[in-house]
Amino acid sequence: MSPEATPVQSAVLVTIIGETVLKDSIVQLLKSHNVSGYTIIQVQGEGGHGRRLGDMAGYNTNIEIKTIVSPEVSDTILLALKEHHGKHALIAFRQKVEALY
Repeated sequence: MSPEATPVQSAVLVTIIGETVLKDSIVQLLKSHNVSGYTIIQVQGEGGHGRRLGDMAGYNTNIEIKTIVSPEVSDTILLALKEHHGKHALIAFRQKVEALY
């Protein structure tokens, strides 16, 4: 199949895991970079900031936000997230993907 006929595009999957209190700020960041969509899910786990059980709504809870963007937009998003790093539990990473979007 020729590359022109392939329905997928190279892209970057950005995954952000952080405290629920950061949700509005992160969504605003994504929208300011014209992200076409994102997914948010409630998560729980344990890491450098202790256990996040998610047993009480809004308290000690984490969310995971995923979005597919260009490499350039992923650079900008990760750089902007540095302002929250150290103040809140937050980890972000990216992976090269091939996506239909």
